[in-house]
Amino acid sequence: MDRLDHREQLDKHLADELARVARETIRDELRQQTRKQRRRAALYAGSGALALYAGAALALALGLALSLGVPDWAAALITAVVLGAAAYLLRGAARPSASRPTAGREGEAAAEHAAGRDRVPGGTAPGTPPGGTGPAGYPPVPPVAPAPGGATGAAPQVGVDPHEPPRDR
Repeated sequence: MDRLDHREQLDKHLADELARVARETIRDELRQQTRKQRRRAALYAGSGALALYAGAALALALGLALSLGVPDWAAALITAVVLGAAAYLLRGAARPSASRPTAGREGEAAAEHAAGRDRVPGGTAPGTPPGGTGPAGYPPVPPVAPAPGGATGAAPQVGVDPHEPPRDR
């Protein structure tokens, strides 16, 4: 019996030791991955900052080149328009291709826009049928009779139950 208890204790000790080693190994691996990711993020941030400065220098060079032939204010305006157009084109390139109208869908998109039914991102709005004619997910609401005095705009009388029939006075 004593030998069996000793074996169980050794098994428990071995399992605890293996679990501790596995936790330490995973913890060390996560630390290394975190260091690598932080370094990569710092490099991306640095490259983004340098690209921003390069873009500013390019815009300045364009403005200075234009100012040789046109007034300075016109050169600055032309440079701003060129940068705005580039930003617009980049924004359009960043959009997912499913939201862009293709040659077959241009007429359909124009017809829906003219009809006042602009597309909702991801398809139709929740609770509407595919045709978009109305809220299919909700039952119709029955009409409500106006409260006494509500149709005329008069304030309801204090101390009088609106659901009780009027008494002769």
